[in-house]
Amino acid sequence: MEITKTPRTPARRKRDVLDRLAREEDVWVASADAGGTPWLVALWFLWDGEAVWLATRTTNPTGRNLREGRRVRLALGNTRDVVLIDGEAEVFTRDEVPAATARAYTAKYGWNPGEDAPSYAYFRVRPLAVQAMCGEHEMAGRQLMRDGRWVI
Repeated sequence: MEITKTPRTPARRKRDVLDRLAREEDVWVASADAGGTPWLVALWFLWDGEAVWLATRTTNPTGRNLREGRRVRLALGNTRDVVLIDGEAEVFTRDEVPAATARAYTAKYGWNPGEDAPSYAYFRVRPLAVQAMCGEHEMAGRQLMRDGRWVI
């Protein structure tokens, strides 16, 4: 397959990433336990302009992995138009989560995890690295954030 499309500029990629974070609902969440066993699930998410917020039970594999290992990779989109976010998760019980975050999550999905079951918690994922590419022709220049700072 011949690629004739011009790659997006880094600034355009960043705008596209921020737009997707604001409007999309589902994100793939990849984590691993202490033994290295991987776990991949799709979860609803909320972007607050600085971090991605997830909600899941602390008793399931994803919740345990995020709480104990903290490292996580998030993925939006498909293999031909993907955003990858590597970050560290911090757990917030339903009593600890900022009220504005809980309200925004509930407004977006019509569901308040904190009212569902005591085992639900919120996880704030602070991005450390962000990559975005829309096809092989965008492999170069895909790194938009390193060490928690936008590079563009």
